[in-house]
Amino acid sequence: MPRHELRRVNRLRGTDAKARWSVSHARDPFAIQPHQLSNELHGSVYAMRKGVITLDADGVLLDYSAAYAKAWERAFSWHPIERDPSAYWPIHRWGVRRLEGESLERFRSCFDTKFWSTLPAIDGAVEACNALHDAGFTLICVSALERRHETARLNNLRMRGFPIERVVATDSGESAISPKARALSELDPLAFVDDYLPYLRGLKESIHTALVLGPPTGSPNVGAELAALGSQHVDLLAFSRWWIGSDHAGPRRR
Repeated sequence: MPRHELRRVNRLRGTDAKARWSVSHARDPFAIQPHQLSNELHGSVYAMRKGVITLDADGVLLDYSAAYAKAWERAFSWHPIERDPSAYWPIHRWGVRRLEGESLERFRSCFDTKFWSTLPAIDGAVEACNALHDAGFTLICVSALERRHETARLNNLRMRGFPIERVVATDSGESAISPKARALSELDPLAFVDDYLPYLRGLKESIHTALVLGPPTGSPNVGAELAALGSQHVDLLAFSRWWIGSDHAGPRRR
């Protein structure tokens, strides 16, 4: 085929791919599931940037622990006293008791759309994301939460100023392989940043695994598994400065 004809065919193919993506995206812009993220979408949307970086939300972008105390206040009409600011888990950070029965159900009912729409940003996280975005990376949040809260989570992130492309919800729970592994395999990012070591297990070798260490007391981020990680950081801002300052900020390598 003559070169000018080949170029014309390629242009038409590209236009057709973008049109198909636009139609499917318009149906539900926030609830795209991992299995829907085809190679075509990657080629038509992300290829113009350097690649995808995937980010956990709670403990990386958003302060779940602070929001936990607010949910407690909403449920029981009093704000808990901070008992240990160095505690990893909210129940150990705040002066609260373990709940059961009706009290537990009342507390759980406060983790609703309002809750998932209003979490505060972690200090420095918006700055980190804007720096990564300005450096040419597409940012996607991969979060272990119920899929019905995807839109609330995305709205929360954008309201706080995060340049997040979309939110992908996954299952939760600890196992030999991260419950986020399937979604991350489909997204094929350059890196994944999480603050929970078990969620970095069993990911594709091509994905750089970055751990935000989080508060130290009672942390699950300990043990031999740390040696297998790509990098460790005190927070997302530290990761962003390290990533941008290295050769990762160059052209996409795959």
